[in-house]
Amino acid sequence: MTSYNPKDWFSFIFHLSKADTFRKLIPVMFFIGIYCSGIAYLEIEYWALPEDSHVKNISIMHGMLGFVISLLLAYRTNTAYDRWWEGRRMWGNLVNSSRNLAIKLSAVLTDEKDRTFFRKIIPGYASILNKHLKDEETGKQLFDDVDLEIDHHKHRPNQIAKIMYQKIQDLYSAKKISGDQLIILNNELTSFTDICGACERIKNTPIPYSYSAFIKKFIFIYVLTLPFAYVFTLGYYVIPVVVFIFYVLASLELIAEEIEDPFGMDANDLPTQKISENIKKHVEELI
Repeated sequence: MTSYNPKDWFSFIFHLSKADTFRKLIPVMFFIGIYCSGIAYLEIEYWALPEDSHVKNISIMHGMLGFVISLLLAYRTNTAYDRWWEGRRMWGNLVNSSRNLAIKLSAVLTDEKDRTFFRKIIPGYASILNKHLKDEETGKQLFDDVDLEIDHHKHRPNQIAKIMYQKIQDLYSAKKISGDQLIILNNELTSFTDICGACERIKNTPIPYSYSAFIKKFIFIYVLTLPFAYVFTLGYYVIPVVVFIFYVLASLELIAEEIEDPFGMDANDLPTQKISENIKKHVEELI
């Protein structure tokens, strides 16, 4: 995740990061600029359309649809951010669950072998979950056109949770923990699987295709019709104006695409690797 100072305005204005939408959109912006140049030349020089041409009235459509496209993009961005924030909240819960389990085990366990086991296995769950969520197959489990050969032994977070639960049962069978302590520890272990399931729900349930495709088509058609009307009032200045409008609208869609899957490798995705490392450090301090 990109580290930055939110109060340093000038660094935002003049710095181009790897995640900046401008460099991603340069080829399309170049195409839009050429397209606008062609429309402006045809209307001003070739066809020499008069000021009272009906083509000028296309701007009425843009005025009516501008509010609609702003609502769609606002909803799209908010929905994507909700997914990003829920992912962060789940990993915050994983940090708390790992700490709580480590605190309770540190007070219960007296055998150093048992303490060493949990000192390794608890942060191991976070590390394995991080790799599991970055696996491309995890995000394809619900796709209709993808036939995955499901091997439950490959679901590594479940295997780690199973090992921890089996160890807790062995401790109870060996009379190292009481029945009440077993119930308390079992609740902590259950939260690990709940967090994994919530993260998988975010990972393998993308924004509905029809909604995402409609917004892209809407932006493209909206921008392509802009120069027809505004060439009458802006002349050749319509070229940079339309390019800038496309940059703003397309950037909002690109930002939403990037943050709707918070477990990827993009610059603004969640630092799950760093969080798992912090869990390891905290658990080792407690047990």
